[in-house]
Amino acid sequence: MKSKATTVKEYLASLPEDRRKGIEVVRKVILKNLDKHYEESMLWGMIGYAVPHRVWPTGYHCDPSKPLMMAALSSQKNNLTVYLMSVYSDKAERAWFQKAWAKSGKKLNMGGCCIRFTKVDDAALDVIGEAIRRTPAKAYVESYVKLLANTGRGPDGKKIKPGAAVKKAAKKTAKKVVKKVAKTTTKKITKKVAKRATRNAKSAS
Repeated sequence: MKSKATTVKEYLASLPEDRRKGIEVVRKVILKNLDKHYEESMLWGMIGYAVPHRVWPTGYHCDPSKPLMMAALSSQKNNLTVYLMSVYSDKAERAWFQKAWAKSGKKLNMGGCCIRFTKVDDAALDVIGEAIRRTPAKAYVESYVKLLANTGRGPDGKKIKPGAAVKKAAKKTAKKVVKKVAKTTTKKITKKVAKRATRNAKSAS
């Protein structure tokens, strides 16, 4: 459920005791493994963990006024939910996560970026903690920028003009061709000069 709380403290205080205790346990695991360049705050009615604007000024491309969120924690109507954007956006990371969770012997209820469980005992907390630890802010931003680039967008989320991209690629290719031609030409000239010098030396003798 989306909360109107403006601070994490206010959010926790608004929860029923059993839910609050569950959220606090998971929150402790997240904070213990969280890279120092992330910040905890209320985002979209949840406890969010994001790369702040002081680290990534561009922010979230769909809403630049918001920081780039990597994870979140919330109490929903029927369960507790952890959101891991790093696991959602990276196929290799998702595969690792599912495999690690399976090894814990606990049932995984996962959809997109959200991991749902009715009580803390149902969650593989060590796997959640490791997923957080494996995603430092710098690596997450790099992955995010790469993901945008794969969809033809720049770091700000704006579409890159095909014309400009083609020109840039063409210019780069042209430079390589010129360099290669120059190198080949230099080799040919050097060989010709060497042959001429050899002939001259033979004639002189």
